[in-house]
Amino acid sequence: MSWFQARLARSFVQGCRAFSSSALSRSPTEANVLAKTLVSRRRAFTSSAVFWGTAFALATGLTISTVHLDAEAPASPAEPEDDTRVDPATSIVFPTTLKIQSKTPLPTFTLIGVGVRTVSFLGIKVYSVGFYADLSDPKLAIPKDATPEEKIEHIVKNSACVLRIVPTRNTSYGHLRDGFMRALQARQVLSKQRGELSPEEELAIQSPLRKFKSMFPNTPLTKHTPLDILATAPSPKQPRTLIVRDLGSVQSDWLAREFVLAYFEGKGLSPPLKQSAIKYVETHL
Repeated sequence: MSWFQARLARSFVQGCRAFSSSALSRSPTEANVLAKTLVSRRRAFTSSAVFWGTAFALATGLTISTVHLDAEAPASPAEPEDDTRVDPATSIVFPTTLKIQSKTPLPTFTLIGVGVRTVSFLGIKVYSVGFYADLSDPKLAIPKDATPEEKIEHIVKNSACVLRIVPTRNTSYGHLRDGFMRALQARQVLSKQRGELSPEEELAIQSPLRKFKSMFPNTPLTKHTPLDILATAPSPKQPRTLIVRDLGSVQSDWLAREFVLAYFEGKGLSPPLKQSAIKYVETHL
């Protein structure tokens, strides 16, 4: 019983005592009138007490529930299994092997590195990224005496690769697209400075770049939703293809290669990803 209901009950008892003490001195008619009045008031008081008592209980219950939910500690991430790796910066889990369903059979990809992509001086975590490659390709032939960075570059240039991007917060395809395009523009500048991109080649990649940009819709992408971007293996018969799963594909050797290499140039778009990949190739390759 709430304090309000208790107060109403005390008032009712006091009223009954007052009525009883004065009932003998009143006429039958007056007594009947007062009795009816008292009964009516009792019903009114009871109804009022029930309504406000219920409303107070509901309000209190909702408030407690809200506080409880807000104050509830976040669930601890599940312990990683042997066939998964966790990005320590975000607790996002990546399978150590990746099999992408496709009409055209694709190889099983091996996870080489994981890391977080951060932006701005505040270090806002945008997404975790996993770097996968087809290490079972007999044509890969990684040089044993190469540096870890050279081995990574050799893998990107000579095998099918996948970047699995998992947003840490709700974002949009357009936001990711803008970041990708800035990285590719930087790769163009760097390629020209190194003499690796002639004016004719630069002109030729503009159409693939426009198509790549147009594939991303202006729609939300909820956090923890994987976005797989696949660069097919080199082929003498046709250019490599950069595939954004469920969104489209574009053929361009330069685009497929440079999109992946952007994550490993210098410190890389994700320094933790580069360091993770270096550690893997040092240990396994």
